[in-house]
Amino acid sequence: MLSRTEIKIEVCANSVESCLQAQLGGADRVELCAGMPEGGTTPSYGEIKAARELLNIGLHVIIRPRGGDFMYSPLELNIMEHDIQIVRQLGVDGVVFGCLTKDGEIDIEANRRLVKAASGMSVTFHRAFDNCKNPLKALEQLIALHFNRILTSGQQESAERGISLLKSLHEQAAGRIILLAGAGVNESNIAFIHKQTDIDEYHFSAREKCKSGMVYYNPNVYMGAKGVDEYCMDVTSASRVKNTINALLNKTLSQK
Repeated sequence: MLSRTEIKIEVCANSVESCLQAQLGGADRVELCAGMPEGGTTPSYGEIKAARELLNIGLHVIIRPRGGDFMYSPLELNIMEHDIQIVRQLGVDGVVFGCLTKDGEIDIEANRRLVKAASGMSVTFHRAFDNCKNPLKALEQLIALHFNRILTSGQQESAERGISLLKSLHEQAAGRIILLAGAGVNESNIAFIHKQTDIDEYHFSAREKCKSGMVYYNPNVYMGAKGVDEYCMDVTSASRVKNTINALLNKTLSQK
């Protein structure tokens, strides 16, 4: 059986409420994001401040000014650098970002600039890594840039499907950088992913649907995309966080 100190659990939290549920469920840290349908964007400073005041676990914040690709203009890089400076002032423990070139390579200069801006904080290269043309080369470049970890699904839609590459990356890293396995990690597969890869850090959301308390709504008006249920919210569940951690610690595979 694994010891709890041997693993690190990061919960991808879409709100302060999700942060608190992650903490209650036993997570080691959260990655706070807004814009989850876009893959995560930088949350508001009010939300970051509130999370920092209420959490006693690690708080990492995504630095991503928009959805879409990971090739950023000089203006966007300026915005990202400003965001890093501000979240530092708000007391976060780490930042999460990733910049690529038009050819799917690690943008060395852009990432170097942001890593320098984040000096003293933990720095994670996010799933932009899963869009890299050559992941093994990218791994070495991120080590040289002094990133602390890489969040990756092994360049597949889920970490379970990306096990083969995750294992190779973990072996190649050889303790020089942390591999954080994420995307589709849950109670039913986390122990299997660990058994196959030996990776010790995991990233998941453990969210459940929560109905809004609104009684009246106008069915003819949408604030976003038509047809999306805007009166149902996804919130991290403390019990799901706890169950996922226990599934890994106990090394038992749930029925799929």
